[in-house]
Amino acid sequence: MSSSPRVADDAAAPNPHPSWSGWLLAVGGAIGFSGKAIIVKLAYRHGVDAVTLLMLRMLLALPLFLALAWWAGRGRPALTGRDKLAVLGLGFSGYYLASFLDFAGLAYVSASFERLVLYLNPTLVLLLGWLLFGRRVGLRQALALSVSYAGVLLVFGHELKVQGSNIGLGAALVFGSAVAYAVYLVYGGELVRRLGALRLTGLATSVACVLCIGQFLLLRPVGLLAELPTAVWSLSVVNALACTFAPVLMVMMAIERVGAGVAAQTGMVGPMSTILMGVLILDEPLTGWVVAGTALVLGGVWLLARWRQA
Repeated sequence: MSSSPRVADDAAAPNPHPSWSGWLLAVGGAIGFSGKAIIVKLAYRHGVDAVTLLMLRMLLALPLFLALAWWAGRGRPALTGRDKLAVLGLGFSGYYLASFLDFAGLAYVSASFERLVLYLNPTLVLLLGWLLFGRRVGLRQALALSVSYAGVLLVFGHELKVQGSNIGLGAALVFGSAVAYAVYLVYGGELVRRLGALRLTGLATSVACVLCIGQFLLLRPVGLLAELPTAVWSLSVVNALACTFAPVLMVMMAIERVGAGVAAQTGMVGPMSTILMGVLILDEPLTGWVVAGTALVLGGVWLLARWRQA
């Protein structure tokens, strides 16, 4: 069943929800996603590693995403063999690999820098479209890309002074995470139209949850879970609910109310909220270099969105 007629009907029908509710949901989703880095950095203070921490997040979120996949798939056709392979591939790239690289990178970089690198995602989607499908990149788009990456390099230079040589490894891991998720976005478009965004998210994330749990069982003894501090479990519950599952629903509901474009622009709140929480909760320094780099990254992504719409 094609979703195109349904989208057209929805666009023509009056929206029963007030626009402010969509804005609030989009802002709440952006803040929820950005809080993940803060939770991970706090958990690392208790000596837990990325493999264990990611497994706890996915273990606790798995029942919720399975329920989401079931609910969103009611009344829809069963998955074909091709659909199943696509879900497996997208779950591996967009949620397992991207999450693991991100968690591993956060051991070496600040939460603020991590969020700025991940916010380059729209630029990576554009670059992958050029590399993989030969889509043209105009002069304005190239300028927007240059502005964003100049901001990241500015903050990277500051982090190199403060954090030391490991910042290079951390930056590479987080950038790899952003690339993995960009691959998910580039190749997931057709499947989103066929399965629906919520159903695909539930299925792909469930795949990633199983992969993260399997990775832990292969690399760590199960008895390790009994030795984890209570604080790590508590932080993982917050991570799974407030920083993983809830933001997914909030952003999807926001798109339903105000559209994907407005919801994406509201995502600019994410890097700023991460920086603020990093300063207040993690005691990360707020310097002129970080402010200037953030302004460049946000400005470049904003220009990219504006010129692409034009």
